[in-house]
Amino acid sequence: MAWKETQEMDQRIEFAMRAVSAGSFSELCREYGISRKTGYKWRERFVAKGMEGMEEESRRPQSHSAELGEEVVCRIVRFKAAHSHWGARKIRELYRRKYGAELPSESSFKRVLERAGLTKKRRRQSQEQSGRLEAEVEVSAPNDLWTVDFKGWWRGGEGRRVEPLTVRDAKSRFLLELYMVENAKTETVGARFEKLFESHGLPGAIRSDNGTPFACSHSLLGITRLSAWWLALGIDLVRGRPGCPQDNGGHERMHLDVYRELEKGRGISEQAAFDMWREEFNTERPHEALGMATPAEVYCPSERTYRGTPEWIDYGGMETRRVPTNGMIGYRGD
Repeated sequence: MAWKETQEMDQRIEFAMRAVSAGSFSELCREYGISRKTGYKWRERFVAKGMEGMEEESRRPQSHSAELGEEVVCRIVRFKAAHSHWGARKIRELYRRKYGAELPSESSFKRVLERAGLTKKRRRQSQEQSGRLEAEVEVSAPNDLWTVDFKGWWRGGEGRRVEPLTVRDAKSRFLLELYMVENAKTETVGARFEKLFESHGLPGAIRSDNGTPFACSHSLLGITRLSAWWLALGIDLVRGRPGCPQDNGGHERMHLDVYRELEKGRGISEQAAFDMWREEFNTERPHEALGMATPAEVYCPSERTYRGTPEWIDYGGMETRRVPTNGMIGYRGD
């Protein structure tokens, strides 16, 4: 606004009185060196409040977290204490679900948690833009794509090596599996996937990294016994680039939660604790990418029912040969 500082109040009044009956409002605003938005504001205040409306109003917020009742503040702090790694937005969603009406603003939640010393402002680090692998699968519904990986191992309370197998639905963020497998052998991982297929049906595709037992650098197209089984079930394979965990970024972000809430400082090694955490992740924790819904509210089982491994696969008119353990096949006498 370009009012002259010495006569600001008088100019506002003069402008407002002329604005009520001005022929060209735009020209009047240009004459006083102000924008049309500012001009409309002062004209409306003059019409509504007269001379009193020409005073500059305080920009102080009409309400803030310091004015929240003690009971409301205590509720917010209790929610945060129960979910120490959740941010203000998720805490606010839990508050809304339980108490409903008279919901404080998100900024009020942030201020309460900051003043209570329960959160710290994050320092955003600039990162160089790196190439990302474009998804080969269009994810528009649950079970279009599952992602799988092993969470980095840690030592449990009794010195036991813990390396959970994690499987997640890309669309709903539903955590299908968080299980302490004994090892990463094909038989072990395959048994867990068979249970998943029986419970949830078959996905359209599975995204994995290039590690064992999902892929092998020495085989044709990186196919392993496990991934060949997936192909036989009609499941497409999607792999990230070697050394690029960002290609499976959503899954890695979930692993960060596992690290913070299960591994760090506690070294949890009980499957029962994993099951409880997975239940909370799926049914209680709101997700911003889902419009603050929980994964369980979005996920539904696949319509493709698992009926076991097919005994014979139709390759669409191609000749078939059974390959023995020595890797050789016979073709027209050779």
